[in-house]
Amino acid sequence: MAVATKPHPFPLYDIQFRNNRISRTIEIIILFLLLSLISYRLFSLGTQNDQIPWLLALICEVWFTFVWILTINCKWNQIQTKTYPQRLLQWLGEGTSEFPAVDMFVTTADPELEPPIITVNTVLSLLAVDYPANKLGCYVSDDGASPLTFYSLVEASKFAKIWVPFCKKYNVAVRSPFRYFSDNSTFPQDSSLDFKHEWRKMKDEYSKLCGKIEEASQQSLLCHLTDEVSVFENIERQNHSTIIKVIWENKEVGIDNGDGVPHLIYISREKRPKHPHHYKAGAMNVLTRVSGVMTNAPFMLNVDCDCYANDPKVVLHAMCFLLGAEDEKDAGFAQFPQSFTDALKDDPFGNQLKIAMEYLGRGVAGIQGPYYQGTGCFHRRKVIYGMAPNVANASEKSVDKDQWLTYGKSKVLNLSIPQILSGSLSPEIPIFSNSLDAAKEVASCGYESGTAWGQKVGWMYGSTTEDVLTGLSIHSKGWKSSYCVPDPPGFLGSAPTGGPAALTQQKRWATGVMEILISKKSPIISTLFRRLQFRQCLGYLWLMVWPIRPIFEICYALLPAYCIINNSHFQPKLNEAAIVIPASIFIIYNLYTLFEYIETGESARAWWNNQRMWKVNASASWLFGLLSVIIKVVGLSETVFEITKKDQSSDDDNEDSNAGRFTFDESPLFVPGTTILLVNMAALFIGFLDFIQEKSRSWSLGEVICSVWVILMYWAFLKGLFGKGKYGIPLSTVLKSGGLALLFVHASKFKY
Repeated sequence: MAVATKPHPFPLYDIQFRNNRISRTIEIIILFLLLSLISYRLFSLGTQNDQIPWLLALICEVWFTFVWILTINCKWNQIQTKTYPQRLLQWLGEGTSEFPAVDMFVTTADPELEPPIITVNTVLSLLAVDYPANKLGCYVSDDGASPLTFYSLVEASKFAKIWVPFCKKYNVAVRSPFRYFSDNSTFPQDSSLDFKHEWRKMKDEYSKLCGKIEEASQQSLLCHLTDEVSVFENIERQNHSTIIKVIWENKEVGIDNGDGVPHLIYISREKRPKHPHHYKAGAMNVLTRVSGVMTNAPFMLNVDCDCYANDPKVVLHAMCFLLGAEDEKDAGFAQFPQSFTDALKDDPFGNQLKIAMEYLGRGVAGIQGPYYQGTGCFHRRKVIYGMAPNVANASEKSVDKDQWLTYGKSKVLNLSIPQILSGSLSPEIPIFSNSLDAAKEVASCGYESGTAWGQKVGWMYGSTTEDVLTGLSIHSKGWKSSYCVPDPPGFLGSAPTGGPAALTQQKRWATGVMEILISKKSPIISTLFRRLQFRQCLGYLWLMVWPIRPIFEICYALLPAYCIINNSHFQPKLNEAAIVIPASIFIIYNLYTLFEYIETGESARAWWNNQRMWKVNASASWLFGLLSVIIKVVGLSETVFEITKKDQSSDDDNEDSNAGRFTFDESPLFVPGTTILLVNMAALFIGFLDFIQEKSRSWSLGEVICSVWVILMYWAFLKGLFGKGKYGIPLSTVLKSGGLALLFVHASKFKY
């Protein structure tokens, strides 16, 4: 019996629009001031002696106005959502027979950048969620083909047999053992003797697990640890056959008590040097197909290896949207906002996304739904299979001839797909019965050849931000998505904690969204020829113009320095009434954004850190993301998926005096920012000499304030000029930037 046939008497979720009239008013005022500034530029352009800086300022300000319009669109319809998991439980009844199955995907790719103990904690948190264990299957994709990762999961499965019952018996709030045992409040003094005894036992067992993994990580050969690991002997990471291991099978399928530990399956897909593997998107498609022939759950959750379940009711929260929607079109997928555990105080690298999730995320959710963020997301399997909303369900037994061309030639997979496309929430495919051979077939590197995988079905290929592209593809079919924001957060991950790592992550995002923007799957094309709503298109454009922004951001950052060196101006004179316009924009915008941070409980320091990192990202990550795509377009190189280093931090890390301090390396990412800093410092020095020599000056206080502001934006770089070790800018970077700065200063003195 499909769950959808059973009516629910009460709503399983509520959506309310926020009353944000005040913020809307301020945003419109800023827009009016920007338009006024553009009008002033246009009308006074002909009166300027040196029109170059005036014209450049006009072009940049037109761009900034366009971006502000996109921002207003994103924030206009902010929503509040609330789910009712207790109502869901009452609706489904006390048994578990009507709970739809959920396949949970965890992806990892490098045991060094993503230590196995992090993956283990994520897996353990998923295995212990409040949901019938016999309705869950956890699939771990290891693109690193690491025997250490596999061994860690085998040992984790043994620990799970005592950890999962412990969590459910005592209703443990946080089910990632690392997080649970690092929180002193998890062991209240008034606990029962039985609980204290089991708590100590559990902590000892977890310590043993960590010890085994740490000991194994120190050994070059792991094959002697267990017979199962022998399959990894003498294999190459980028050249090996498919490895699929059922680490643990829950044999209580069909039993209504829902106890035990969910299925745990390890997958390392086949890789060959001459076959493209499409990075994470390829791994997700393999997970989709393998799970389709093994458990075939109608819903799928995917998380990154560092993104653990922070709320044990996370599956129930998602099901409130996926099962509670009157029209399933309104819930193609349910996205949890990205949140981070033990985030550094005051967000020094501007990558915790709190304000973006709180205002922009809720705003886009009020249009056609939130972006797919690549982790913490529950999908309908039939949506991933490419089905459009409100399409007549297929027959469960029919296998269309075109289906073989779309999904490949696996007989088992093609028997399972019609059951999903029919809308059934209880597909009748035998779990694990003779399915390993079929799983290895669909995980082979040549399986997708001649099929629609990555083009029309599954996770989309063609961008290093496969999540944004896949979500865009889903929205373009007419589906909406849901924004699930429970308290506490459903999932917690880790944010990069260093300059190079933070900028590398931003560069990958910028590269990916630029690839989408210039492709045939662009949101503009999807609005014109598909079913993407116009305002949702604008929402996607806000994200996808990131790589274009450096052109204007860098130009505007160099403009005051150019004017001081060239003895010209781009700001109205202090004695002109028009000076009120840019001054008002500067003051109102900064006070408004500061208010947003204060309103959400963030500090003024966090606001400042995000303001400066916005400029740093524009001149570094986003610029190089743009250059990467240009190089790809002209055929000189392909874009590369760069993995971000994952850290398992603790509260003690925030107490480190160097925590949050900006770090540098010899990456070219730091050259533009250092150059901008040196140029503005040189300009202020030249301006100071002109001032004390009482030379005639066209520039005024406006240009000086702008130049000082730019230097403050790059304060971390200024400190880096005098720092040592990883906290100092390498000499090679300083020399390159110094040469570029001298070239700019010399060129700026040229009079046209």
